Amino acid sequence: MDNRYIIDWETISSFMTDAFTAAGVPREDALICTDVLMESDRRGIESHGCNRFKPIYIDRINDGILNPVTELEILKDTPTTVVADAHDGMGMVASYKVMKMLIDKAKKYGMAMGAIRNSSHYGIAGYWAMMASKEDMIGITGTNARPSIAPTFGVDNMLGTNPLTVALPTDEDFPFVLDCATSISQRGKIEYYARAGKETPAGMVIGRDGKPMTDSEDILKALVEGRAALAPLGGIGEDLAGYKGYGYATIVEILSAALAGGNYMKALTGIDEKGKKKPYSLGHFFIVADPDAFMGRDEFKKIAGDILRELRGSTVAPGAERIYTAGEKEHLAWLERKDRGVPVSESVEKELIAVRDMYGLDYRFGFEKQD
Repeated sequence: MDNRYIIDWETISSFMTDAFTAAGVPREDALICTDVLMESDRRGIESHGCNRFKPIYIDRINDGILNPVTELEILKDTPTTVVADAHDGMGMVASYKVMKMLIDKAKKYGMAMGAIRNSSHYGIAGYWAMMASKEDMIGITGTNARPSIAPTFGVDNMLGTNPLTVALPTDEDFPFVLDCATSISQRGKIEYYARAGKETPAGMVIGRDGKPMTDSEDILKALVEGRAALAPLGGIGEDLAGYKGYGYATIVEILSAALAGGNYMKALTGIDEKGKKKPYSLGHFFIVADPDAFMGRDEFKKIAGDILRELRGSTVAPGAERIYTAGEKEHLAWLERKDRGVPVSESVEKELIAVRDMYGLDYRFGFEKQD
């Protein structure tokens, strides 16, 4: 049973927006950042919501490796493409502005593609793909990240967890959204295991000796120190087809870096040659396609919905409860959470209090002991 305290949506959203603003993020941008993090929790993706608010954003701003004010520079702008430089600002803000441009271009020309360099963590990739699906268009995005994945037959963490994410509009109440890393597990999931005091399942991470690692706290340190690497989607070696995940991760790395002339792999460690923290300077890419430029939005949505319904209606395996399609569980999580709020662990409670006290914000959370 989940006994975590639940903070209502209004309180947590207001607090995070005020905290981002106190950290120097312009209020309009802070609203974007908050919504991206809240969307993760709304969809039940706890590894990228409140869990990452302080360590990935607030702490990095205070460490001087993330610029709270995003100076987005448009390097190239054509009728169907955009290339931008975020100058180590808020990745969520840069991505929002570029996606808005691409959606407008796709509505006019049918398709559009963009890339950003020198950015930072942009939250759940699904947020950006869903910006397109909410407009009844197809959204595709990917981002590189800190080196974490070992190439097939290797043990060095070379590639990021590099999600390749797609959102497709349907005639159902929710879109098809495939939002997952190209590794068996992403770093955020291991961070979640560490916060919860749980071990990482064997097979997700390998040490330099080629053997599985399960100590979540040690894994997080080992990934930074180069003593461990995440296994690519599929698994280690060829027997489990890990080369497929390795290949997809490489595609995302190339598109995230090469389209915008940005950094890649070992240049994304966040550590300089003297061992000091530095901006991660990540790259992202985005594709938007309008079904109206093909056979029409309604036709696309109906066929997409029919395909998903047929998949869910196929024979269920013995012992399984039912079949799901991508994005359905996240939709169900929102239906369950929308009238309640965000469940937070004790470690996140402490982080929220620390951020509040750091900026002297006037909030009192229900999980705090009353005097």
